Amino acid sequence: MEKNLDFFYNEEFWFISAFINSNKCDRDEIAERIEKIVKERVSKISEKDAYLKQLANNLVDMAQNVSIVCNWVDYISIFPYYKENTDKFYDVLGYFEFQIEYYNDNPEKKKTIKPILIQQIPHIILRELKDKAQFMTEEVLIDLESPIYIFATSNKTDPPKIKWDQEAIETYKKDLSYWTVLYSGQWEDYSPSLYENRIQNNLSNRLSELHFINRNSGFVYMAEDNYKNFFEPYMKPYVVTPAAQIRTIIFCLREINSSLDILFLNTYSEGRIDTEKLEEKINNLRFLRGILQNALSIIYNELDYNRRQHYTSVLTHLIDKFELDSIKGRMNQKFDLLYNTMNEIHQKRVQEDQEETEKALNILNFLLGAGILADLVELAMIALSLNAEDFQAIFLNSVVAIIISSILIMAVIYYTFVKFKVKRGAIKYTVDAVILNEEEDKIILVKRRFPPFQNHYALPGGYVQKKESLEHAVKREVKEETNLDVSIIKKIGYYDDPDRDPRGKVHSTAFLCKIKDGDYQLKGKTDALSAEFIPTEELVKIPLAFDHREILKDADLIEKDSIFDIF
Repeated sequence: MEKNLDFFYNEEFWFISAFINSNKCDRDEIAERIEKIVKERVSKISEKDAYLKQLANNLVDMAQNVSIVCNWVDYISIFPYYKENTDKFYDVLGYFEFQIEYYNDNPEKKKTIKPILIQQIPHIILRELKDKAQFMTEEVLIDLESPIYIFATSNKTDPPKIKWDQEAIETYKKDLSYWTVLYSGQWEDYSPSLYENRIQNNLSNRLSELHFINRNSGFVYMAEDNYKNFFEPYMKPYVVTPAAQIRTIIFCLREINSSLDILFLNTYSEGRIDTEKLEEKINNLRFLRGILQNALSIIYNELDYNRRQHYTSVLTHLIDKFELDSIKGRMNQKFDLLYNTMNEIHQKRVQEDQEETEKALNILNFLLGAGILADLVELAMIALSLNAEDFQAIFLNSVVAIIISSILIMAVIYYTFVKFKVKRGAIKYTVDAVILNEEEDKIILVKRRFPPFQNHYALPGGYVQKKESLEHAVKREVKEETNLDVSIIKKIGYYDDPDRDPRGKVHSTAFLCKIKDGDYQLKGKTDALSAEFIPTEELVKIPLAFDHREILKDADLIEKDSIFDIF
């Protein structure tokens, strides 16, 4: 028969996976900044933040009585990763570890904390980090897609001193299940099978303890004396820390998979692909895969050689729970697909370049093979054998020499031009439009549908098609992305920084434009998720794709450095 049970809250740990650019920031300093953001948001929690009104007072009281300490933990200290969507660089993989304790000087108040309360503040903090972390993208790339990992602990129960055999777990399965899966609703009408599922994976070998680890949260109960003596020296390094490490590996694998998806899309982008840069990026991702494999080999070695049964059962559980092997398999398939695609592109590129070069060589071969140059040389020799005082001979000699020289020079120029054209073909050309609405002091920005800079704001624009003028291209791209017809006011500038576009050598020409008179309907189309009028004073607050902030500065629409230039 099911009975009621209370676990008394003791403390908890939060984990947030991240990459850091150690060249841009100090690890301890960035941890202090993250801690400050969290503390400031927690201090402002009010009743309106609670998603259940009956819990509002408890939530505010917890927020006013919490201790928060944040530290950065290196997991892989040398890990050169380029975020493909934004082309930002990071070189350290690890996680932020928060030690959280509510009512650390009031044991009686700790008894009132329920699992449904524990999950609320991390939800609030994650939203805050999504708003604030964009100011630190040069320094840190935080996992903002996953919930903050919560590892909660308890060291007392009511009733006390329960022996945690399977019968006891079954007896108290309902209350126990609320702690084993912290990110969940806790409703009275859940089916018994749900509770059964949540209490299946107790990893403890001892009757005085409970150890549960799930995808987004973990829970450890240890009798009070056990907790005091063994949590820090044993439970923390062999249960809690491995969960944070495996989750960090999953975050990293997800990022690599995302980069592979973007690179694959780039192989089918418009214009000629910078294959050298693409191959460099693929090779870098292969190198990162090798570093991860090395880190994982340490874990697998523990499974093979470590005789500590509890530790190996934890590692086996984590690998299974996080579906690590499945994620690795999908990543390896993507590497194989990209490798085959790059081979096809390389073969096609070589064939195209050979065809271009052969056209020039064929002209030279024709001139030589048909004997035209030989005949002209022979004619010149005849002329030279004539009387040097013969004016006609001198004239003929000069004409033949000029003809031979001209043909050779033209052939060489044509051949050089073709070789230059083949090399120049690696550059892709785009156009960008700054579209003014002077009456309302606004410009039009689109939100990008595809990488790179997916979901970032950008100027309308795109690739110039073959044999298309720049002016026609910018009008066409604006129509395709915003549904607007525009006229060009003036050219703003030409942008050819080699690092302006993560896809390779992409040169852009920017134009200042205005909307043509008449009725119009602004809407995002094709490559644009949306198209919006943005007040010019808001531009300093918006992160923009590529070098579009520089374009707006050149267009005199941003007069001072924005917060994105400062941080």
